[in-house]
Amino acid sequence: MIRLENVTKTFVTNGISNTILNGATMTFPTGRSVGLLGRNGAGKSSLLRLIAGTLDPTSGEIIHEGTVSWPVGFAGSFHPDLSGLQNIRFVGRVYGVDTDELVDFVEDFAELGKHFYLPCRTYSSGMKSRLAFGLSMGIRFDTYLVDEVTSVGDAAFRQKSEAVFKERMRYSGALLVSHGTNMLRRNCDAGVVLNDGELTWYDDIAEAIAVHESNMDAATIDEDL
Repeated sequence: MIRLENVTKTFVTNGISNTILNGATMTFPTGRSVGLLGRNGAGKSSLLRLIAGTLDPTSGEIIHEGTVSWPVGFAGSFHPDLSGLQNIRFVGRVYGVDTDELVDFVEDFAELGKHFYLPCRTYSSGMKSRLAFGLSMGIRFDTYLVDEVTSVGDAAFRQKSEAVFKERMRYSGALLVSHGTNMLRRNCDAGVVLNDGELTWYDDIAEAIAVHESNMDAATIDEDL
């Protein structure tokens, strides 16, 4: 379970404030796969980082029960001078898992070939995302935070990514961000819409998608006016 208690998050850039959450209170139940929708810039990725603890709220509290992943696919924490293998072993030790099993899983999943043994600073952004997704899926969490990561790679790799994600969802929940509404329909059983700093829960992912698309249409009309 993840609980937001009156959470506000405001960014200030060059004296201009942007509030992505305005006193939001919501519970994300354990075991539910929830699609998070909102326009570009609404704050979806920032919300995942707030829940993961890599970003602090301006005010309010975020409560976790059970284990929560970092944002799946987030590769910013990889040490650039360590190889993919060394980074995986380091994270595995931090989380107390069998590092040999984790390395075997990630090496097979990420399909990086010899690059797995080279420094991460030599990787493309796509290679880092594949390594990070494999790492995230290789460690069992009660709730996974997923940000567009299954869009990485060719069609075969995306299919493999979605398959392993579905297998994890047999035992875990997720908060999933994706601009692909078909993917959300396939993988989520509930939805949350982030709009103008407010979160709204929908027990049906199809209803959440419909509301989001209506919001997008309204924003387009406003821009035209």
